[in-house]
Amino acid sequence: MDRVALRGLKARGHHGVFEHERREGQTFIVDLVLGIDTRPAAAGDDLELTAHYGVIAEEVVAVVQGEPVNLIETLAGRIADACLAHKPVEEVEVVVHKPDAPITVPFDDVTVTIVRSRL
Repeated sequence: MDRVALRGLKARGHHGVFEHERREGQTFIVDLVLGIDTRPAAAGDDLELTAHYGVIAEEVVAVVQGEPVNLIETLAGRIADACLAHKPVEEVEVVVHKPDAPITVPFDDVTVTIVRSRL
């Protein structure tokens, strides 16, 4: 399986279990790795035979900006579902970064990584 990666998609969302997270929102960063058989698209040089990563990026941002959830695990699952709705995408790895998570000690990032497939 071939891979198409989108890294560093940024969007403001209102996800989290605390009231201030829901009220104020924060930036979330999403990395995607799409599992696609790119051979048909490459052979015909045809965008219609592959996943349009520009469209997928817009859909992912819309999910992050959309309905709030408590957990970034839930957010990652919704993003995976949006990616798998594109027929050429057979598998997706989603990493959701929450760099401004409400943690009381110094840290660089919090991430959740999930892998989902059609199988």
